[in-house]
Amino acid sequence: MIQRIQTLYLLVVAALMAVTLFVPLAWFAADGAEYRLYAFSLQTLEGGAVQGTVYMGLLLLASCLLPLVTIFLFRRRMLQIRLCVVEMVLLLGATAMEAIYYYLSARAFSDAAMYARGFKPSIALPLVGLFFAYLAVRAIFRDELMVRAADRIR
Repeated sequence: MIQRIQTLYLLVVAALMAVTLFVPLAWFAADGAEYRLYAFSLQTLEGGAVQGTVYMGLLLLASCLLPLVTIFLFRRRMLQIRLCVVEMVLLLGATAMEAIYYYLSARAFSDAAMYARGFKPSIALPLVGLFFAYLAVRAIFRDELMVRAADRIR
């Protein structure tokens, strides 16, 4: 199970999504106060929640847990491929949700006199995870072709 390359790819996807759950995704500064966008809320530097982003957090949590489940289905390769495709859709949805909540958060602070905003590098981690999920699908498909070829020889 662990010696297969697709397992490592799926572990990388799970690790990237776990990081995305706990680090700030973007920052906003308005009227001398700084705010950070996390997976589950927009928070002040002291940790007080300003706006909830629960849907984005749940989507990122699901995209963190699905690769871990997929790893243990190594005997059912076609199901693994389907779950990896679902993971890719979740990652695209997570990227869209990040963009939506970034826009909504920026709009909330746009009325302030002094206003600045920016991205953190962690906002791009779902796209990196999407690349590794694609690599996992390719590796699983190659395994399936190899098993079918071996069955044909028997």
